[in-house]
Amino acid sequence: MENRLRIAGQAVQPVLVMFPLGLFAMAVLFDIADLLGGPNILGALAYWNIVAGLVVGVPAMLAGAVEVMLLRRPQARRLGALRTLINIGVLVAFAVILMVRIRAADRVAGVGLFLVELLALGLAGFGAWFAGELANGRAPAFARAAAGPRNY
Repeated sequence: MENRLRIAGQAVQPVLVMFPLGLFAMAVLFDIADLLGGPNILGALAYWNIVAGLVVGVPAMLAGAVEVMLLRRPQARRLGALRTLINIGVLVAFAVILMVRIRAADRVAGVGLFLVELLALGLAGFGAWFAGELANGRAPAFARAAAGPRNY
């Protein structure tokens, strides 16, 4: 899939995606340290990393959605829509985690919420891998099956 949305010759969406991925990964690392007995400030740091990840994740998802709208081939559009749905799923999962943490003391996560956070981070990693495969022109077999027959 070719990136059409560019600024100064650079594709916008792949650059924007790295910020929320890093912020969500740091939130998980802060929560691991907090659950292993670190100071309570680590839970608050994880909370604010999730907030920042959501703030920069929405424009990244919107840039990806704009790119999907600019695609011409139907199969590429379907694969791009699948990528966008994965990104939306990650943002919704972290938004739910954030809403649950609002009521917690010091914004810390319990073990159950931490496991949901790990699952959401795994989905984010899968989405990044999937987008990379599409960018390199190698759609995985499950995605080709989901996209349906080739209509060129």
